[in-house]
Amino acid sequence: MADLDVPVLIVGGGGCGLSSSIFLSELGVESLLVERHEGTSHLPKAHYLNQRTMEIFRQYGIADSVYAVGAGLEKFGKVRWRTSLGGDGPLDARTFYTMDGFGGGSLYDRYLSDSPCPSSNLPQLRLEPILRRHAEDRAPGRVRFGHELVAFAEDETGITATIQERATGDTYEVRCQYLVGADGGKTVGEKVGVTLNGPSGILDMVSCHFKADLSEYADETCLITWFTNPDGAGSWGSGALVPMGPTWGKHSEEWVVHFTFGPDDPERFDEEAIVPRLKELLRVPDLDLEVLKVSHWILEGVLADKYRVGRVFLAGDAAHRHPPTTGLGLNTAIQDAHNLAWKLAAVVKGQASPALLDSYEPERQAIGARNVDWAMFTFLNHLVIDAGLGLTPGQPAEANRQAMEAFFADTPMGATRRARAAEVIETQRTEFQAHDLEIGFSYADGALIPDGSTPPPTDPMGSVYHPTTRPGHRLPHAWLERGGERVSTHDLVDKDGFVLITDPSGTAWVNAAKAAADKLGVTVRAVTIGDGGDYSDAEGTWARLREVADGGAILVRPDNHVAYRSIEAAADAGDVLLKTIGTLLGR
Repeated sequence: MADLDVPVLIVGGGGCGLSSSIFLSELGVESLLVERHEGTSHLPKAHYLNQRTMEIFRQYGIADSVYAVGAGLEKFGKVRWRTSLGGDGPLDARTFYTMDGFGGGSLYDRYLSDSPCPSSNLPQLRLEPILRRHAEDRAPGRVRFGHELVAFAEDETGITATIQERATGDTYEVRCQYLVGADGGKTVGEKVGVTLNGPSGILDMVSCHFKADLSEYADETCLITWFTNPDGAGSWGSGALVPMGPTWGKHSEEWVVHFTFGPDDPERFDEEAIVPRLKELLRVPDLDLEVLKVSHWILEGVLADKYRVGRVFLAGDAAHRHPPTTGLGLNTAIQDAHNLAWKLAAVVKGQASPALLDSYEPERQAIGARNVDWAMFTFLNHLVIDAGLGLTPGQPAEANRQAMEAFFADTPMGATRRARAAEVIETQRTEFQAHDLEIGFSYADGALIPDGSTPPPTDPMGSVYHPTTRPGHRLPHAWLERGGERVSTHDLVDKDGFVLITDPSGTAWVNAAKAAADKLGVTVRAVTIGDGGDYSDAEGTWARLREVADGGAILVRPDNHVAYRSIEAAADAGDVLLKTIGTLLGR
């Protein structure tokens, strides 16, 4: 007999694993999380939290904790390309270009018209303790750091896992129905024979996390400063500077600079050379600088060939690993957990058959593949920017210097070079203005009923989001009113059940929702929007976005994706809805 029996065992205590624990607890499902390290990340790691992730955190009562300590958009809504921070030479402290990003600046109104949540910026070093606290509050004693999975075996009815408490060496057995591998691919995936496919070992990334007062030089509104100087040449070769808080803006106490080295370059491990290199890069020779940590990681773009093997599910870095560009790694991981949690909960609680879990891989693997490809593309596009500045790979520093002098020259050709660079650098909106990629992703196959409609237009540059209620897509955001309170359509979604949205003429759907809930034993809440309905559409936004006629209906899953819609009223609404939800739940 096992020492502990839980429905779900989560392996890994990073952002993905901790989020999984929170989501399952909120859904009323017991879990055990084990993490081999004694504490949360001691490295800044990922930091940008996009709007979709913040929407998920909002749904689960986490967003306010993140917003309270994360950077506001006014502190990270720009990126810039610059020769250096300081220095008094003719090519020092010069700005090539500045771009709005992440929903800041000129993007602000458009981004916030599409979501109730702005994005945020908080490195994992500070995010993970928040998530850990939320997870432990919801599941006391079931979030165990310093505990490591050492073995597991699956049988017909579940999984038996052996866990070791690393401090004592003591082991114990855990019996679970399902196992979530959120361990970065270190243990679980390999044990079940999953292969990660794609390019790896491309470059050695070196990140230096340090303390320094850069307030005299830093831009208050800027998240990333890409350095391009004659000696380092391109942006990744020279370095990229990012504030890491805890005070945001130019008064940030901590910073990270990312460098790249060839995988066979011996200098990549010369950490004693980091401080002089930083001072030379920044052109602040007298800077009082304290190095906190130098870390190395290999640039890769890999995707798991399977997201599920039997009762084992992979999520986060165990399933996909990306370059840092576009900030997709952690965001995709949390969104994996969000997709999986409601399905596990429905199955564990007997509301759905295990067939529902078959939808996890086709839904999330396609998104993982898209995001890995996108991150690789946006990483390599920095080479295009370098070319737009007049830099050629491998050319000597003197040639780079001449190209930069020509760029800044007060001449007609200098103006032409700057105009060309502006057009080229704007292509990097694929990284910093990936609005559609972040909130417009959709599922073509899975726990949904396609309606044969044409998908909305897709911006090949990933910037323009087209809201739609088409099945598989995220429910569009619109502000509604009820009793003087402003409510988002997202707030209508029950994280532990379905919501059916119709208008006051859709009485048949309202009755159908109650009948389906009674018959199937699941939550199916009907909501009417419009004059005389549960919520008023005072701004007319929902009427513009709903894409169904009066008397039609939209069924939304617990993860805020549309599962089914009826464009018109249905005479047999009760039978249609019962069959639809039964199909979705594998019943």
